[in-house]
Amino acid sequence: MQESNYIFESPDKGKTTYKRKFMNYNDKKIENNAPFSWPLMKDCITEADKTAMIDFIKSTNRFTNGPKIKQFEQEWSNWLGCKYSLFVSSGSTANFLLLAAIKEKYGLKNGDKVLVPMMTWVTNISPVIQLGLEPVFCDVDANHFSFNMDDAKRISEEHPDIKIVFVSHLFGFMAPIDEYMKIFPNAVFLEDVCESHGANKNGKKAGTFGEGSTFSSYFGHHMTTVEGGFVSTNDAELYNLMKMKRSHGMAREATPEKYEYYKENNKEIHPMFMFMTDGYNFRSMEINAVLGISQLSHLDKNNDVRRSNLDKFIDILSKYGLNPKFKIEGNSSFCLPFICDTIEQKNKLEEFLTKSGVETRPLCSGNLLIQPFLKNYSKWDKKDSVVNKLHTHGFFIGNNHLITDDEFEHLDNLLEEFFN
Repeated sequence: MQESNYIFESPDKGKTTYKRKFMNYNDKKIENNAPFSWPLMKDCITEADKTAMIDFIKSTNRFTNGPKIKQFEQEWSNWLGCKYSLFVSSGSTANFLLLAAIKEKYGLKNGDKVLVPMMTWVTNISPVIQLGLEPVFCDVDANHFSFNMDDAKRISEEHPDIKIVFVSHLFGFMAPIDEYMKIFPNAVFLEDVCESHGANKNGKKAGTFGEGSTFSSYFGHHMTTVEGGFVSTNDAELYNLMKMKRSHGMAREATPEKYEYYKENNKEIHPMFMFMTDGYNFRSMEINAVLGISQLSHLDKNNDVRRSNLDKFIDILSKYGLNPKFKIEGNSSFCLPFICDTIEQKNKLEEFLTKSGVETRPLCSGNLLIQPFLKNYSKWDKKDSVVNKLHTHGFFIGNNHLITDDEFEHLDNLLEEFFN
């Protein structure tokens, strides 16, 4: 354990020296006694949220998947601008459920190819492999963190048999999905919007461009159900299939007209325990939906603050020679990314901010192909790829609707101290 001094200058009390102990940098475990803290996420569950959950608990004896979840699904669909949504146990199970249903709907075979980004969350890639499909990895763009257009064009020529394009709208930035659709006109497009709720292009929200989309409502995201997620679609057939797969593959979970059809054509099976497809238990609980309904009512307002925070952050960066060229149109800013000029600058800046009370994280997974569980796919890695630079030169700090102007001023002062 090392120890250092931290000098904090207060406008009314002058300079004060605080003792700080910190672990080895690589451990990322900081025991921080500084008077300043910038966490990845502040406590975003309000007293009104807690009251809503308490009132619900007092008023019901049903806590399993029920009417509150149905209400939440409808309100989410209305907010997103789609026909159907399913509330599930996490954004990760949402990804698996959507891919499994798409594979079955289109009769895809093991080994069929799915285009995925080299930088996204691991549970975008894991279901592709777990379902027997073949991931094809594409480089990313430092301006919006989704597919690199030049690499996507190259892949479309080398792999004209891409069946699915799984787009990630990363960090709250809107991916240019309409441009990708021109490159892969015959592929099924799916969208991961797990940390980009409300990102949009000309008012059309991310998650409404492809055949299906996924969202996460984990604690650290734009709105929370603590754990949870959504699958959304405009396709009735896909919705029916996912609805059954979410609950073990049971026919009684199907849409009413489909359920009657299944009963009529399978009279030798008791309809309450009739299984039309393989499935899982990816359901959530009523109290999670109650929290989600309360949180959803503030989502647009909170996203406006997130966007404003990103603008302030970019203005601060420009003062110190860090001039990101982020494509911020339509963003819903999940985090505040640093992309440094050199590896040494990145390492020193990240360590300095961490010691100063600012919590940091890598840019998502970094280069996924460096991760041990994807070592068999290292053939896709290239030393000159954009994702490798982001892996070594980038990190992010948290963004949320509770950050104050005083905290931005302190961040500005920290960066001034570092760069001067």
